[in-house]
Amino acid sequence: MAGQPQMLVLRALKLGDLLVAVPALHALGRAFPEHRLRLAAPAWLAPIVELIGGVELLDMVGLEVPVPLEPGIVDVAVNLHGAGPQSHERLDALAPRRRIGYLCRAAGSSWDGPAWVEQMHERERWTSLLGWYGIEANPLEVDLDVPASLVVPGAVVVHPGAGSASRLWPVGHFGQVAGALARAGHRVVITGDAAERPRALEVARLAGLPPGEVLAGRLDLSALAGLVAGSLLVVSADTGVAHLASAYRRPSVVLFGPAPASRWGPPPGPHRVLTDESQRRGEVDSPEPDPALVAVRPSQVLAAVAELGIGVL
Repeated sequence: MAGQPQMLVLRALKLGDLLVAVPALHALGRAFPEHRLRLAAPAWLAPIVELIGGVELLDMVGLEVPVPLEPGIVDVAVNLHGAGPQSHERLDALAPRRRIGYLCRAAGSSWDGPAWVEQMHERERWTSLLGWYGIEANPLEVDLDVPASLVVPGAVVVHPGAGSASRLWPVGHFGQVAGALARAGHRVVITGDAAERPRALEVARLAGLPPGEVLAGRLDLSALAGLVAGSLLVVSADTGVAHLASAYRRPSVVLFGPAPASRWGPPPGPHRVLTDESQRRGEVDSPEPDPALVAVRPSQVLAAVAELGIGVL
């Protein structure tokens, strides 16, 4: 709408990063109802951004390029990307009237705000930031709108992929879990993106599932959200699909490796976190799975599923 003030929120990262910022985005929409709320994030996240409600996507990947807006048209700039200075500088270039972000006193970028605290859950990191500015926000407000299609209602979703090798639980372990759940009478589907399809097919083979139950590479993000929203259970590493299970409050078992659950884990609800903190190396870019993840056994996953009230063999 012509003349409507604009708010630009910077969060040019991946799916899980977007989903932990959803409570802050809900709060900003309520606090600035008169503003056009725009989110600078990668275009491929558009189907999920639509499910937040009241948020318009502005395509931006990382911080290597400027925010694609002319200076002077943004009224309020919000940094949910980091603590600067590079992310702050990208927003400073827009010459906003008001800035919301963490304290930064680096050369070329000077922002007031609270000091960054490293050991803080990511949902709380951004809602507490808003609280410092007097904006009420609830870190448990993770909800997304439900897509029109639930794809395979009542399915068990097994997601064996992850964005880094350090978060890849062994294929054989996933196969054991998927097979046990299938033998218990559940419909089990294997998800992932196109690059993860060979891994998903191997999980299905080990589980004794037909290739038709492998949905990896066949679902867009909207369909994936619909699948998770209607699922009986989600089993995955700490990746975007796990955050979708949180958003739709679906039972989940989440396997943690290099990243601690204290920073990225699900909210209270029908979720179980499995890891071995004593063995964590925390090397996100390692070419090998983190020992904290490898230490988790298939039997532990199945026990966690049973704790959620879902039948297993």
